[in-house]
Amino acid sequence: MENFDFHVTTDIRFGYDRLDELPQVLNTFGKNVLLVYGGGSIKKSGLYDKLYELFNQNDNHVVELAGVDPNPRIETVQKGAQLCKENAVDVVLPVGGGSVIDCSKAVAACRFVSGNLWENFVLKRSYNGPALPIVTVLTLAATGSEMNGTCVISNMDAQIKLGVHGTSLLPKVSFLDPTNTYSVSSYQTAAGSADILSHLMENYFNATPGTEVQDEIAEGLMKTVIKYLPLALKEPDNYTARANLMWASTLALNGLVGKGKSGSWSCHAMEHELSAFYDITHGVGLAILTPRWMAHILDDDTLPKFQRFAEEIWDVKGEEAKRTAEIGIQKLYDFFVSCGIPMTLPEVGIQTEENFEEMGQRAVAHSSISNQGFVPLHEEDVVSIYRACMSETSFV
Repeated sequence: MENFDFHVTTDIRFGYDRLDELPQVLNTFGKNVLLVYGGGSIKKSGLYDKLYELFNQNDNHVVELAGVDPNPRIETVQKGAQLCKENAVDVVLPVGGGSVIDCSKAVAACRFVSGNLWENFVLKRSYNGPALPIVTVLTLAATGSEMNGTCVISNMDAQIKLGVHGTSLLPKVSFLDPTNTYSVSSYQTAAGSADILSHLMENYFNATPGTEVQDEIAEGLMKTVIKYLPLALKEPDNYTARANLMWASTLALNGLVGKGKSGSWSCHAMEHELSAFYDITHGVGLAILTPRWMAHILDDDTLPKFQRFAEEIWDVKGEEAKRTAEIGIQKLYDFFVSCGIPMTLPEVGIQTEENFEEMGQRAVAHSSISNQGFVPLHEEDVVSIYRACMSETSFV
């Protein structure tokens, strides 16, 4: 295990009927609020009206940044930053999932960034400046953005999607009410859970030795998602299922299972190119890629970890090591299928391989997967994995 700092100061308000605490929280930072949300689902669920009841009681001045895209755009960040400047915004309030929260983090920081925001904020990849305080109301269990200091922003004109990290991007307070996820569609529930699993697996499949604490926590969280996702799909208003998925999402990416490890996230690097070129759902892209990536890198060196994954997560017993590993990969693939997740690229609208070479080049250029991955990936490896995603696959 490597040296690390772990200092995550987000105030988590978990559970139902906690939103009445929002005015007190907002008053800590000021009265002028930028409300950020996506396509309008918060209006259908009644959450929007509840928020405005609280705003009116609290004498808040509210301006809105609505219509945040699932892969948030730099243009939306620019618009939000301008709203903050024009309205002397004190606090940014994203109400939604990871895309809304990521956009809000970028807005909160870019309020203080001059010039071209893509060049002066996103392309730098690391942000050391100030940001407006962020208070989140989470409505989708997926990215863990409610308790980390990272945001991912897209430039669709350039077909680039990149992450930015900064300590000031960490939300101050996050409201996690599982009942706010009752209305999330089966597709988005499954996609979000695939994202959670990917965060855990990207940290789990890592060459850093001596990380038993992190690995066993990751295994427990993976098993929790695998247990409760089918129940949430069957019973969308099952509080226990939704609560466990929501908390697993937060813990998967707040540093708990990743600190003390070095390396690079291979599947995320590859998926960011899929999203940048084709604007697909992030969690679905990760689900499609992950089993193929596993099969691609399975060898004598990686076999022990994949064998452990199969035994601990999928309870595969009594097989020789390589077959155990292969069965584990197959079970992951089959689990995604059983949850209704598309598992080939043509199913999400990617019908040809015409961009794969360029995407492979960019995946390597935009990340450290060629020298810091669990197994280093080069352009030809990435292209091979993309091609494997074009058709249904068997791993045993």
